[in-house]
Amino acid sequence: MATIARKTVAQFVPSSSIAKAARIQPGRSLGLKRMELPTLLKVITSGLRWSAVESFLQESGFTQLQLAQYLGIPVRTLARRKEAGGLDENESERLLRLSEIYDAALDLFAGDKADAREWLLSPVRGLNNSRPIDYARTDYGAREVRNLIGRLEHGVFS
Repeated sequence: MATIARKTVAQFVPSSSIAKAARIQPGRSLGLKRMELPTLLKVITSGLRWSAVESFLQESGFTQLQLAQYLGIPVRTLARRKEAGGLDENESERLLRLSEIYDAALDLFAGDKADAREWLLSPVRGLNNSRPIDYARTDYGAREVRNLIGRLEHGVFS
């Protein structure tokens, strides 16, 4: 009877890759540096600084009104966040989600900011004629928008 040799995960994965945590690039349009996931989670929990909001608004061309609508807060609350210097945890998470979707749309449109913004703000057939920005207000909807962008990038029109 033959015995099966048992190997540990460490034997299949180089030790250098086990020790190194993956560094991720959070939404590029927020102007954040590449960081490890635990660091990003701390940044979100403590709230994004207003400079990230300004970077996003400048990069994307969205207005403060559009951003406030997406975040689900009144424009006056957004103005208070500016005075306070940053967003709260929930708003930060929503802004990061929007930033990631904007960045994916920007890649889809080969860096054309106006086309990416217009696509996000226009009804899309692949989302039941809803606007991608509206779909992306929830995590599940954001996944659907990302899936649609992926299909469009690979020529699968739906």
